[in-house]
Amino acid sequence: MILASQSPRRRELLSQLTSDFRVVVADVDESLLPGEAPDSYVRRLAELKARTVAHEAGPNEAVIAADTTVSVCGQILNKPRDKADFLRMMSVLSGQTHQVYTGLCIIQASDVRTDVVCTDVSMRVLTQAECETYWLSGEPQDKAGGYGIQGLAARFVRRIEGSYTNVVGLPLVELEALLSDAP
Repeated sequence: MILASQSPRRRELLSQLTSDFRVVVADVDESLLPGEAPDSYVRRLAELKARTVAHEAGPNEAVIAADTTVSVCGQILNKPRDKADFLRMMSVLSGQTHQVYTGLCIIQASDVRTDVVCTDVSMRVLTQAECETYWLSGEPQDKAGGYGIQGLAARFVRRIEGSYTNVVGLPLVELEALLSDAP
């Protein structure tokens, strides 16, 4: 297998299913298209990433790609550009329930399988000081929505409904199902 991702979290999660994979980073434009819904956005990017590295795959090798985004009140929150963008994101997420979407794509030979997983995440009200301290930890910079549920931000989350591994970035139950559907 090939994991088309540079995310260390995705590598860790995939290693819970198999150790037999290698990583090939897919360098793609992750820009949101005008009017694009979160589920369409992550499905499109996951498939684009998989197709970008599919030429690296051997004849029996599957390419796995994923993309994750956060959506709240119809607004997509990707990785924060800077501290101001992060603080804006946290103010939007504070005290709200938002959705985490992950698109999955597996390409093996000419077979293409995709799925999108959505998890509801409810955050408690956050103070400015908590957000400032969290930013200084360095953790939010490379995370969709500006937080990592598996890290320091776990204390901000009141409740999740759905897949925890989806919120981390690779929904394992759904990925395993896609893999078992292989031709």
